[in-house]
Amino acid sequence: MQTIQTDAGIEVTYERHGDGPPLILLHGGMAPKEYWQPVIPHLDGYTAIVPQRPGFGTCLDDRAETSADDVLNREVEYVRALVDALDEEPVLLGHSYGALTAIETATNAAVTAVVAYEPAILPDDYRSDADLADRMQTLIEAGKRRAAVKRYIEQVLHPDGIDDLDAWLAAWPVWPACTDLAEEVVRMNRAVEQYRLPNSLDVTAPVLVLTGTDGPGFLRESARATHDVLPHSRLVEFDGVSHSGPADAPDVLSAEIDAFMRTR
Repeated sequence: MQTIQTDAGIEVTYERHGDGPPLILLHGGMAPKEYWQPVIPHLDGYTAIVPQRPGFGTCLDDRAETSADDVLNREVEYVRALVDALDEEPVLLGHSYGALTAIETATNAAVTAVVAYEPAILPDDYRSDADLADRMQTLIEAGKRRAAVKRYIEQVLHPDGIDDLDAWLAAWPVWPACTDLAEEVVRMNRAVEQYRLPNSLDVTAPVLVLTGTDGPGFLRESARATHDVLPHSRLVEFDGVSHSGPADAPDVLSAEIDAFMRTR
């Protein structure tokens, strides 16, 4: 792990892998930075830079006091600090909440391009009934942290249902350690529930928006809506790939990134 201290006093911790133009990888909700381990070997020709998202394993004295309103701004500021510290403009690759962070960062940071896999943006009709943060908070306050995280997994990762959630969790590398992040995920979900996609996003860099046919329908809808409000965007839908596409199909992802970077 490497650490930089910015002029603004922001400490950014990250890993570097490989050689070539910088590619910053931003993980999503319950996933730790290790989410990208299956992807990195497929990113030949890039320097993969994997920051530790603030609050997700880092030591933040104000983490407990960070409001939902501040969560996205905090993460955008963190990524922007890393972008500014690099010697050349990077590509931002984000998954889910990391994709939303990447797009928001690119509105006010010098980046070469953005790759956004199913950004965590809720359609208006879906967001009007979204109460996952409240339901998770209720379970946490009742001392049911694992149940709170299971509720998140059921709604976000398996919205169409799953036959044996416990078996799936037993094979999930971050379970049960990820239950330590329950409060952070509540704040993140509140930020997602409050976020409204604007009529246009002021991103001058080209953006590749990715989605999969086997993921949640509302995220496919949001991927298309995000593509529509970006001035320089390409939308690609992977057949038979879920919301976990980057980790489950890294070869498909990397091939699309290479094609995008050659023709942008």
